[in-house]
Amino acid sequence: MRNLFLLSLVFLPPVAVFAQSANETGERLNLTDSWVGITCLVIFVLAYSLVVAEEFTSLRKSKPVILAAGLIWGLIGLTYAQNGIDHSAEDAVRAFMVEFGELFLFLLAAMTYVNSMSERRVFEGLRSWLISREFSYRKMFIITGTISFFLSPMIDNLTTALVMCAVVMAVGKGNDRFIGIGCVNIVVAANAGGAFSPFGDITTLMVWQAGHIEFTTFFLLLIPSIVNYAIPAAAMCLAVPNTVPEVAKENVRIKRGAFVIVGLFALTIVIAVSFHNFLHLPPFLGMMTGLAILKFYGYYLKVTHQPHPNDEAEYGQVGDVAAFDSFREVARAEWDTLLFFFGVIMCVGGLGFLGYLSSISEWMYIDLGPTIANSLIGVLSAIVDNIPVMVAVLQMQPSMDELQWLLVTLTAGVGGSLLSIGSAAGVALMGQAHGKYTFFGHLKWTPVIAVGYIASILIHLWVNSHLEGVFIG
Repeated sequence: MRNLFLLSLVFLPPVAVFAQSANETGERLNLTDSWVGITCLVIFVLAYSLVVAEEFTSLRKSKPVILAAGLIWGLIGLTYAQNGIDHSAEDAVRAFMVEFGELFLFLLAAMTYVNSMSERRVFEGLRSWLISREFSYRKMFIITGTISFFLSPMIDNLTTALVMCAVVMAVGKGNDRFIGIGCVNIVVAANAGGAFSPFGDITTLMVWQAGHIEFTTFFLLLIPSIVNYAIPAAAMCLAVPNTVPEVAKENVRIKRGAFVIVGLFALTIVIAVSFHNFLHLPPFLGMMTGLAILKFYGYYLKVTHQPHPNDEAEYGQVGDVAAFDSFREVARAEWDTLLFFFGVIMCVGGLGFLGYLSSISEWMYIDLGPTIANSLIGVLSAIVDNIPVMVAVLQMQPSMDELQWLLVTLTAGVGGSLLSIGSAAGVALMGQAHGKYTFFGHLKWTPVIAVGYIASILIHLWVNSHLEGVFIG
């Protein structure tokens, strides 16, 4: 620590030059060329390398980015304190914390609803029903892809992919080739479907909450999203056999109150949209209101619960499993993901505070132009993941019309389909269908997925050209 302090004194003079200007103009320090900025950039790259390698290291993705966030802001705070600037960094951290807090509460409510539907066996019921229809491999390929496309806008692309992967694995048991191509199909469909709804992906949610696109405007991406999915799906479908598999049927008893909870989830979405569009309140407040309604209904289910004779054999411990407990569903939220968002927002926010994002924004959105820049965003999201990429775009705050905001929403959402590691859905399915859905198995279909990606961009620029020059706010 003493050596670190002495090292900081060596580099203090060039930093102090920026500080004098900052105190005189009230602007932030530009530390992109200083040891502080370069060190923070290296810390972020190392941390995100561990995130990308999660599949191989089994180190949960939230851990490195949270540590990186603390180190980055610690170095920023040290530099500002040395230069006599007391509260600029603190104010920035609080602003980013508000941004994370809104996203956190929104997602917590949504995850609790999805967990509740899972606990009530809604998704198991859907899987059982599909298996019992005795569809051919090709029909099941089309059906699971179509359901993934239209289910993703409501319950998000990750949950959709996990549910439909369970169907594909049950149908294709013993046929690894079908499972592999079926998972590729699901990932592409779920990502494409999630692009035309604020609830379909974290990136669309962030754009909506930031106020760049109105709720109904997202639906203008429906046609480009269909094109994005339909082109690779048509090519892959030809490789799927038209034979009927032999699968074991199973009877799944959906628990009491399941469909009421589905209805309450739909009501919660309406409340969140109404709060945002008509009352001009943050959407998370509507989601939390809906969560409160779920908790009251959960209380009703719990106090009126009557154990079924088959509960113990089917569910295990009757009182702990069959009776609904809303707090248990809150506890089952994907906390690693929620904390990952905290780390990413704070890390990217720190790099933006250092001055890196303004430099990148000028190069991408001024030198290259918004159309090329936003198209490259999708390719980048396939390598890095769309969440930090979209966080960076939002913090760059480029001046764009609705046509371009919809374009970056589309590309960030569907660009992750180019590689299996490019989206949360792909990464999750590599774990769920381990050895059957692989990086190279997905890479085989990347050329046709890329054709769909390019076609969706061109279709969007054509059918939504009337939005060019239209700005919100």
